[in-house]
Order: sequence, then C-alpha cells, then structure tokens
Amino acid sequence: GARGACPHAKETFRVDRTRKEEVVASLRDALSAATLVVVTCPKGLTVAESTELRRRMREEGASFRVTKNRLTRRALEGTGFEALSGLFAGQTAIACSDDPVAAARAAVRFSEDNRKLVILGGGLDNRALDAAEVAALARLPSLDELRARIVGTIRTPAARIAAAVQAPGGQLARALAAYAGQEKEGAAQR
Repeated sequence: GARGACPHAKETFRVDRTRKEEVVASLRDALSAATLVVVTCPKGLTVAESTELRRRMREEGASFRVTKNRLTRRALEGTGFEALSGLFAGQTAIACSDDPVAAARAAVRFSEDNRKLVILGGGLDNRALDAAEVAALARLPSLDELRARIVGTIRTPAARIAAAVQAPGGQLARALAAYAGQEKEGAAQR
C-alpha cells in the first residue's frame, strides 16, 4: 500500500460493507414482518427524549429505530413498503408494528407531547399513507381493544343467561311463568 496508509484499510472497508449488509438485512426483516411502518423526523430529540419515545413504543407493541437513508431505501426493496422510499431524506427514524395501529398511536401521541418528532408518513399493508392518514389511523382502536369489545359483547348475553340459571328456583319459575303467560296472551290475540 501507499506509505502512511493504514495496513488494515481493506479489512476495515470489508467490515464496514459486511456491517452495512447486516443492517440492511435486519431492516428488511423488520419491514417484511411489519403491518405498519411510520416514518418520522426525530431531529432535535435529546437522548432522554429518544429513550422515552422508545419506551412508549415498546408499551404499544411497536419498535423504533433511527435509520440511515441509503441503507433503508435498500432494505425497502422487495417489501410492501417500497413506496415509502421518497420519505427517506434528512434525518429519519422508523416505527414498526405488527398491529395496524400501534406504531401510529405511539408516534402521534409522542409528537403531540413533543413537537420535535415530526410524522412524515407511513405505510400500511402495501399502501402509502401521508401524515394526516397516520394521525387518523392513530385514533382507531387497536386489535386488542377490538377483540376485547367483541368478547365483551359476546359475554353480555351469556352472563345474563348464567345469572338467570343461577337464580333461586322460585325466581326462575316466576320468570318462566311470566314468559309462558306472554306466549298465551299472544296466541289468544291471534
């Protein structure tokens, strides 16, 4: 090599290239597994604010990572989020979640508390979203909340039946007699 050049320069380049390929592969895996990706600009967040944002993301079931634009654009190739490539300019970070609402909710709530985090857009199941659509998505209930509502709706009639069956015999007999009386009245009027 040239005089004064680092004897490990080629090795360092190979390590850097290998590391970049690992980062791209890791990002591609995360993007491929995600249902929702939210692209943000976290410019000006302090370390403490970034830590708080990551904590909130985890609580919602989402992940958050600062990204290198060129590597992220490479990672987007072959995923359902390729259309987001244009959002990766300047300082960016992505939030990903399996839940179609979690990453949006965490990012939007944090940005409401801290204006340094700007929502640039996102993607949901192969569809690009603008910042307003990400905000609208954040207001929807999560899958877990919807499941709880459905289970609650299903359980309500079952709970009433169980209560009636567990009622003392006399109460149950009166309820059945009243019901039978209504049936007779209905038949007599026909």
